[in-house]
Amino acid sequence: MFKNVEHIGIAVKDLQASITLFEKLLNVKSYKTEAVTSEQVETAFFQTGETKIELVASTTAEGTIAKYIDKKGEGIHHIAFEVPDILSEMARLKNEGFQLLNEQPKKGADNKLVCFLHPKTTNSVLIELCQEIK
Repeated sequence: MFKNVEHIGIAVKDLQASITLFEKLLNVKSYKTEAVTSEQVETAFFQTGETKIELVASTTAEGTIAKYIDKKGEGIHHIAFEVPDILSEMARLKNEGFQLLNEQPKKGADNKLVCFLHPKTTNSVLIELCQEIK
């Protein structure tokens, strides 16, 4: 069961320049930056109303985000939904025919366990499941 949109992920080339841009755009300061070394990214988070915006920049030229930007350019990368039980939601979605990009949840940014669904099974939208680590 999806609870709500947890955040919208935006792929960016230059994290610091994008933080400045989004601070002006949203009229709020980024509340957190964090490196996720396992995914070769740096992130910055903004809270706007009930939803967060996550800026995601690659830390290497070979990283997934760098390749995404080379192919599609900067912009919306994924939509993340909060779930109360990521393991049961992963099993439910797999049984419904969705392809998971990882078979076990991974530690993501902002104290979350995460799992991504393959865009070819979600009308070309990269969907992320998020559960708060307790």
